[in-house]
Amino acid sequence: MDEPELFRQGGFRLAARFSGGDIRGDEQQVRRLREFAQAEDPAADAVVAMMRENPAGRELFERALKDGIDSIEEPPDELRRFFLAVEATPFWVDRASVERGARAIVRTGLLGLFPLGDMALMGGYLASRATKSLVGTGAIEHKATKRLVETATWWIEVTNPGALQSGAEGYAAALRVRIVHAHVRAAMNRRPDWDYDRWDRPVNQVQTTGTLLLFSLVFVFGTQLLGIRYTARERADILHLWRYAGWLMGVDEELLPAGERDAWRLLWLLAATEFIPDEDSKRLARALLKSHEEIGHGRGVLGKVLSHVSVRVHSSISRLVLGKANADFLELPDDRVAQGAIVAAAGAIFAAETVRRTVPGLTALQERIGLAERRAYVAHLAKLFEIDATYAQHMRSAA
Repeated sequence: MDEPELFRQGGFRLAARFSGGDIRGDEQQVRRLREFAQAEDPAADAVVAMMRENPAGRELFERALKDGIDSIEEPPDELRRFFLAVEATPFWVDRASVERGARAIVRTGLLGLFPLGDMALMGGYLASRATKSLVGTGAIEHKATKRLVETATWWIEVTNPGALQSGAEGYAAALRVRIVHAHVRAAMNRRPDWDYDRWDRPVNQVQTTGTLLLFSLVFVFGTQLLGIRYTARERADILHLWRYAGWLMGVDEELLPAGERDAWRLLWLLAATEFIPDEDSKRLARALLKSHEEIGHGRGVLGKVLSHVSVRVHSSISRLVLGKANADFLELPDDRVAQGAIVAAAGAIFAAETVRRTVPGLTALQERIGLAERRAYVAHLAKLFEIDATYAQHMRSAA
């Protein structure tokens, strides 16, 4: 097969070269992956259908999240089946690995948020079929800043140490987002103008798998480009954390990478079949840049300067990873000075990371600092924006 555009340029070209061997898929693997573009999430879809018929459905869902399905006397069958499946943790989940992965993520502090917006979200907009549900809801383009804030808050919730224990904050956040996806899917399926031939099933298994890889593999790769250093076990632990998070989010087990090579091959296959940008990709990219301009920079002359710098920094990171052709298509600013500054900063971070790895106690200290940074950032966002951790508004608007 021809090399996908995403792997012919930018940082992903380097990734393909140093990922440990040939990660290219074959035609049979492409066909198998494309079958999942017609697959949805029957268990979550049944819960959402129940919620539409039962006014108490969402309240029962929240109670089951907090106290378990056995706390509800005679729960609806759809809810009971959903939670019995979710509570049957797969045999391959290694809790110690999940916790080590969380500590490795937390150690990156706020730097870890840069790959989320500049690589994961911006890169995800190149997958035009996946953007149709985003554009269809209107929320991403017209409320882009709030959605970016909610995504960052959700990502932090899921990746905190201890967060994926049954009933914990990240566990609940993963399941709530799964139900939000089902609400959006139901809303898109009710639209008479949804083009199944061109766009596949809305919020399908291929698209949720792409989201999972952007939050896991691309995070690891992106933070490494910015100078962060991981051991092989830390990389494996981060991917294992997201393997379990993806399972909670309803991703089919066949699509959950068991390791780094699996993840790179799956991303290659997604790039070959899904990363086909169009005009909606440009619209969403503009909205994301506007969000970076708006978040937390204040007013006045200094605020305008900081906003301008923020857009240039975020655009430069996206350009270095996505490559010139993709970045030009998305109409991202091309600031060579900012790009040079990013490369220089990455070098300084790499040097500091080398010291951290050699001095006893510095890794544990960096984990505590990173956790404090993340908590302070979430508290700061909560003051600026009305963040609904239950996503009740999104569920109502999609219903």
